[in-house]
Order: sequence, then structure tokens, then C-alpha cells
Amino acid sequence: MNRNSIRRVTTCCLTAAVVLTSSSFVSNAATAGAGGLISASQIEVQADAKKGSSSTAGVSDTIAKSLGDDSIQVVQNKTEVVKSEYDDIAIAQVDNYVNVRSTAGEDGEVLGKLYNNSACTVLGTEGDWYKIHSGDVEGYIKAEFLVVGNAELAKSVGRRVANVQTDALNVRSDANTDSEVLGQVPLGEKLTVLEENGDWVKVSIEEGDGWVSNEFVECCTNYVVAESKEAEEARLKKEEEERKAAEEAARRAAQSSRRSSGSSSSSGGGSSSGKSYAPPSGGNGQAVANFACQFVGNPYVWGGTSLTNGADCSGFVMSVYAAFGVGLPHSSSALAGVGYGVSPSAMQPGDIVCYSGHVGIYVGNDTIVHASTEATGIKYTSPAAYRTIVAVRRIF
Repeated sequence: MNRNSIRRVTTCCLTAAVVLTSSSFVSNAATAGAGGLISASQIEVQADAKKGSSSTAGVSDTIAKSLGDDSIQVVQNKTEVVKSEYDDIAIAQVDNYVNVRSTAGEDGEVLGKLYNNSACTVLGTEGDWYKIHSGDVEGYIKAEFLVVGNAELAKSVGRRVANVQTDALNVRSDANTDSEVLGQVPLGEKLTVLEENGDWVKVSIEEGDGWVSNEFVECCTNYVVAESKEAEEARLKKEEEERKAAEEAARRAAQSSRRSSGSSSSSGGGSSSGKSYAPPSGGNGQAVANFACQFVGNPYVWGGTSLTNGADCSGFVMSVYAAFGVGLPHSSSALAGVGYGVSPSAMQPGDIVCYSGHVGIYVGNDTIVHASTEATGIKYTSPAAYRTIVAVRRIF
């Protein structure tokens, strides 16, 4: 072999496979780097073989002939194998919560709490501790309390949502603009995503599961994240202030109710049917539930806030609580952040029950009262978990 006629190509690799044809060979090499990221290098050399070369020639002879006096083209491609979005996500699996500490040890300062089924991103390891980031907290958690890279667990605790980006989004029965409109959703609502299929996203609303154009929504996965020590203190303070304000509002409502015990009108507005309604009485969740139940049978009106002449789901909840002196937002997604959260298993009458794009009031006996749809109006539904419950919020 004429050494001067060979152009030498060198690549660092751990393994290599050589594939020969009459005019080319391909060398593939893969290296595994620290941290689990796999990168691959591929060297491809193409050359015309000299006339008379045999496909049965030995490996050395074939390479020599392929690298003779002919021109050589070298193409190098570096491809990174993309990691799954769940590879660095860790989910807390604890009885209640685990402390996030400033250092990798039990003597580290407590910076915040990561609650059960909450998520964090793993930044690194130090002994048997993980360094994590979650919400506005960055610190250390003992590895035994976290499950890392489990896609099924991450999917089960996360909530894929479609944030509505337009004023009145049509939700259709099928993934095309010719299909029936099941219902409309206002700007800012967060709908649970059931499926993503090209230009269309399947979501859950009160009228049923339907499709929206991804042109008008922004999809993301929401996880419960860590709560910093400062955020927890601020939340507890806010909840206490809200409880006191609610108690005061209920006290005023009870006084007003005693003064106007002979009145037949409600704060929900006049009734076209002439039906009379008792004013709010009392100052607890049961009083809220009792008051709300009077309006069963009244109409559903998209965007409405009248308990008698028509309200939508969030307008109904807002107006019921307004009768007790409590101001709430006219948005089912926003209502998922009022008051303080309780477990669905601990629901009490008066609690606000939030679903994907919908909301109602728990009245006891595994039942909610809600402004459901135009077809049904304000009604009872049981069980309360007839659809997946996103949140339960307590005011009183």
C-alpha cells in the first residue's frame, strides 16, 4: 500500500462498525458522556473504487483500493440523542411533605417544603442528597424521598393544560371547523388537555370532551411545586386575613338578614318568574350552600351573573358569595386560587369545587349545585367527582 496516497481520518470512539460497498464505507462511533446524555459521531467517507476491484477482496485490500488516487469526501455529523422531558423531573413521594434544606444534610437550614406528589428539577447530587429547583426554592432533599425520571408518575401528578388565548373559544365535537360547537370558553381559562393531535387539542369542558384549534391555546404541563418558607408564611397570613374578613362579612349578612326577614328579594336580582327567595342567613359554609340551593331550576346564561335571570358557572358562584359580602372573580380558573385549598375527601358544604373550565358549590351528600349548561340551567349533580376535580377551595 502506498502510504503517501492515503488520507488519514481519525475519530475518537469507544465502538466502531465498518460497512463496505464497492465505493464507500461508513464508520459509526458512539460515546456515552457523564450525566446520561448520549452523543453520537458519524464519519462517512465516499470514494470511487479502482476498476477491477473485487467485492470479495479482503478488508485491507478494499480500503486501500477505495482510498487510492481518487478524491475523498469526508462528511462528519454530530447528533445528540435528545433526553426525555421527564429525565430530570423528580416527584416527591412522602406522607405529607419533605423539607428543602440549604445544604446536603439534616443540619441545613429549612428553605421550604416540597409536598407529596409535587415536582422539582434535579440539578445534581451530593452523596445521598439531590440538589433540586422547584418554584422559587433551590436546595437539597434526601434522595430517598424523590422518584426521578419516572415518566408515568410525572404524567399522573402533572396536569396538561390549554391556556385560552382568545375571547370566546369554540369547543367542537370533532377536530375540524365544520363540526358542532359544544360550548364556548372565555379568555384566560385553563382547560385540561386530554389529547394533542396536530393542529387540534382535545379538552374537557362541562358540555363534554371536545376539540379546540391549537392556534388559540397555549399548552403546558402544570405541576405542584415547592413552597418557600417566606411564601408559606405569606399564604398563612393571607388565609387568616381572609377567614377574618369572611367571618365579618357573614356577621354583617346575618344582621342584615334579621333586619330584612320580611323581604322576599335576593341579592341575585329580580326574578321574572315572581318566585321569592330567602335572604342569606348565617355565616358559614352551610349557610352558603343553603342559599345557593334556592336557585336550582333558574337559567344558565353565558357571561351572566344573575342568580334569578341567568348566570354562568363562575357567575353563579361569584353572586352567591357576594350575597355574604365576599368578593370573588368571575372566572372558574381564577376561583381555583381563592380562599385556601382542601382535599376533595374533606369537602364541606359551601366549598368551591373546581373542574376543567367549570366550577360549582358543594352542598353535602357528595353533591354540588352549579350553573351547568344552557340545556340544564342551575342544577344539582352527584357525585361531586362526576368529572375530575382540579381543586377545592374553602372561604368560610
